[in-house]
Amino acid sequence: MKRILVLTGAGISAESGIKTFRDADGLWEGHDVMDVASPFGWENNKELVLDFYNQRRRQLLNVKPNKAHYALKELEKKFEVQIVTQNIDDLHERAGSKNVIHLHGELLKARSTFDENLVMDWKQDINVGDFCEHNFQLRPHVVWFGEAVPMFQTAAEIAEKADIVIIIGTSMQVYPAAGLLDFAPPSAPVYFVDPKPNINPKGKLEIIEKTAVQGVPYLVTKLLKDK
Repeated sequence: MKRILVLTGAGISAESGIKTFRDADGLWEGHDVMDVASPFGWENNKELVLDFYNQRRRQLLNVKPNKAHYALKELEKKFEVQIVTQNIDDLHERAGSKNVIHLHGELLKARSTFDENLVMDWKQDINVGDFCEHNFQLRPHVVWFGEAVPMFQTAAEIAEKADIVIIIGTSMQVYPAAGLLDFAPPSAPVYFVDPKPNINPKGKLEIIEKTAVQGVPYLVTKLLKDK
């Protein structure tokens, strides 16, 4: 069974109604990125950071997977599919995808500031004073700017074994995620689904200049038909 690596970014979730955070002026919901998504911001104003992610979490609980998410699930009928997402939502899982790696963490989880391996499911707000079992403050289980991306090595190993690569809704400008393509075998065809593609043509690249909701079902139908 051929292996497919699917790399997804904010574009696939945006069509479910999730805001992509970063505005044209570089701000995230009116905040400087470093104020709400960095260790510095956390130490400087925990309430602001928690409120930012609390709002994101509430929104996530009120949206649903879209046709692109569900189409990717269909690929599992004839392929071994591994999704590596830069998104912190759970829409891939809700659509039924079985193998999902979150490079940048998960919004519906919290973790201890004492032990980063102490992670728990968390669907409500995180407030100042919410402690782990060791009496240390909880924080969002999200990778902030300046922090290591612990799942990158796992994702790179998956990329090395991929027979096909699909990229959806990501600018391929954010590292280290953008570097994953370099680990894929040169022989692996790459499908890039984005309404405004910005990628350097190389190897076996096919650009599908459509939104995720339009382009992913089209591509999935094509791959299943050709199988």
